Amino acid sequence: MPSSLDARLARLAELHPRSIDLSLDRIQRLLRQLGHPERNLGRVVHVAGTNGKGSVVAMLAAVQRAAGRTVNAYVSPHLLRFNERMLIDGEPIQDGPLIAALDAAEVANAGEPITFFEITTAAAFLAFGARPAEITVLETGLGGRLDATNVVERPALTVITPVGLDHCDRLGSTLSEIAAEKAGIVKEGIPVVVGRQRPAAMGVITRRARALQAPLFRHGVEWCLERDVTAARYVDSAGRRIELPTALRGAHQKENAAIVAASITLVPELSVPEETAARGFKRVRWPGRLQRLKKGRLVPMAAPSELWLDTGHNPDAARVLADWGREGPPLQLIAGLLTAKDPASFFRPFRGVAQGVGTVSLGSGASAWDPAELADIAKSVGLCASPYDSLEAAVSRAGATGQRHRILIAGSFLLAGQVFRCSGAGEAVIDD
Repeated sequence: MPSSLDARLARLAELHPRSIDLSLDRIQRLLRQLGHPERNLGRVVHVAGTNGKGSVVAMLAAVQRAAGRTVNAYVSPHLLRFNERMLIDGEPIQDGPLIAALDAAEVANAGEPITFFEITTAAAFLAFGARPAEITVLETGLGGRLDATNVVERPALTVITPVGLDHCDRLGSTLSEIAAEKAGIVKEGIPVVVGRQRPAAMGVITRRARALQAPLFRHGVEWCLERDVTAARYVDSAGRRIELPTALRGAHQKENAAIVAASITLVPELSVPEETAARGFKRVRWPGRLQRLKKGRLVPMAAPSELWLDTGHNPDAARVLADWGREGPPLQLIAGLLTAKDPASFFRPFRGVAQGVGTVSLGSGASAWDPAELADIAKSVGLCASPYDSLEAAVSRAGATGQRHRILIAGSFLLAGQVFRCSGAGEAVIDD
């Protein structure tokens, strides 16, 4: 066996099958060998969607923990350490239990072809079984129908956050095709909460739920988000109202909080008093989501401007970030993107919002756009852009204008990881 966590993870990555087999057969085989740990996770909430999945998981877990319930959560990808993907009652799993779960999964797999995400998902189920919780919240890794997390047969609730165009090479080229993949988590008779959707996506999700007689709770139909100048609140057709004082910044986080409010309203086992929900919303911490950075060596380079970070990397996320950028001081954008992403679609919402764009690498080994190519694409959609050799150089140049700006670093989880490494933190943390 490998001697360290990193070595184990590298070894498991080598087990990836040579041919593409779009099915759940591999993970189901492994879970049988392991004694079906996915059946011992307590009440499961399964979350799919394009944007907001992680924030919904974080908020729902925070609200449930505020009610005194134990909660395990499975999320991806991580920012700094793989351990961040398996949260044991709010904390990243320790190396010892993680290594034990990975080793058990590797032995049971016996060298058979399996994807990295599949075998590590099986390990997560084992780890959660060793530290059982009342509630387990599972975020899909990609899609839903054929995602490794979709082996849980009877969750307490399924949730679909807003669906957009992302991972088109794997999920389909149209919104309807992608929505059909996401809606694959819907189970017969199991209630489903649906966030704000475009009509094409909502139609697909609605038809899937009705075919399976799954009770629907949809944004804009059974519930909605109500805003005024000072507050945002969840309101449903039964007249229930829940204030949403979330600690996470951005108007889109109110949408995510409303999805959580719908979830705790719909499922009695998840219900909490309104004051408890408010306490959970205020306590939630989710690094890399419109996070203002106040520590680390990048911060002095940005002065006198504010330095912000977000993991957003697709067109819908870019639109949300551009809307946020209109509200404050002039915006400077620093971006790096994987080659699987469409840079023009990401940059276009920032036209007329970002005064300048700095493009950077995502680091060695990443299949990422070259900064010079990325800058040319940003220019092609009407932005003033320049490539930089390093994140530090881009931040320093953005801060050298002498004016107070918001400098936003966005485009990839890998880039967010670079930012946290620059801060010297061993964990991805909220520092404000």
